[in-house]
Amino acid sequence: MEWKIGDVTIPNQVVVAPMAGVTNSAFRIICREYGAGLVVCEMISDRGIMYKNKKTLDMMFVDPREHPMSIQIFGGTKETLVQAAKFVDQNTAADIIDINMGCPVNKVVKTDAGARWLLDPNKVYEMVSYVTDAVKKPVTVKMRTGWDKDHIYAVENALAAERAGASALAMHGRTRKQMYEGHADWNILKEVASQLHIPFMGNGDVRTPQDAKRMLEDVGADAVMMGRAVEGNPWILKQTTHYLQTGELLAEPTPEEKIATAKEHLHRLCELKGDRTGSHEFRGQATYYLKGISHSARTKVALCNADGEAQMDEIFDKFLEKNAQRKARQQRIAQ
Repeated sequence: MEWKIGDVTIPNQVVVAPMAGVTNSAFRIICREYGAGLVVCEMISDRGIMYKNKKTLDMMFVDPREHPMSIQIFGGTKETLVQAAKFVDQNTAADIIDINMGCPVNKVVKTDAGARWLLDPNKVYEMVSYVTDAVKKPVTVKMRTGWDKDHIYAVENALAAERAGASALAMHGRTRKQMYEGHADWNILKEVASQLHIPFMGNGDVRTPQDAKRMLEDVGADAVMMGRAVEGNPWILKQTTHYLQTGELLAEPTPEEKIATAKEHLHRLCELKGDRTGSHEFRGQATYYLKGISHSARTKVALCNADGEAQMDEIFDKFLEKNAQRKARQQRIAQ
């Protein structure tokens, strides 16, 4: 089902969350190819943009195949965040600008950025209003339910962002103190969804197509945002969009299909960032692709110690060869 963020049309209700070190252009293209309606860049520092840091500027590369896509920025002051937002607005191909108000890690929170803003709805309003006044592209906000169980201002913060001109809002159902532990509180998300008049993306503990459907139907979200469940598993996007449209569950991918996509991810990452950086960054994703495939433990170790695209390719190919030999033996025994 189509929906809109400002004047940007999103073709379906499945969104890939921004994930540091993961949702670069190479991975975002794969996610779009597997059916994501919207992809979001990993969060980018406002100061990195201000100082024209090369690594930061490279992170904002947008491939034409990604659209619609959003670039997420974070910062500790309205002045620096506005400057960063203006740069994204005027100098990148992003369709949407997203403000991070949910990152729980200390190095971000200590700079008065990320989840720190959850403690004061007035500051949420001030920050968002300054950004929306300064740019032409639609602005969205991603936040958490609260700082801790004693400081949950989910509805107040969401409504503050809406009043300030946000075109849509995403909320993770955990507090900052929870980090990624425990369970996401969908009851709070439901309360927020019922109060907002702008599109609401529900996030947290969406691991299956059935979870996505419950997020839309029970919580009342306009879209579902999937994060960690997509790492090494872009098929979940195709399965989820298909399930939401038809009620039918697609089969799990074969080991051969998983490795073919893993190799494609590796090649695109090396093309984007160079052989050394690309292959090193891919190590973190390689184990996710092999998750659940029998006899893959040694291959995971080998990939984590591999150096370069060619060596990783060879390791994948050897694993596929051995996997095919095991299947052939099993078939002979069965006969």
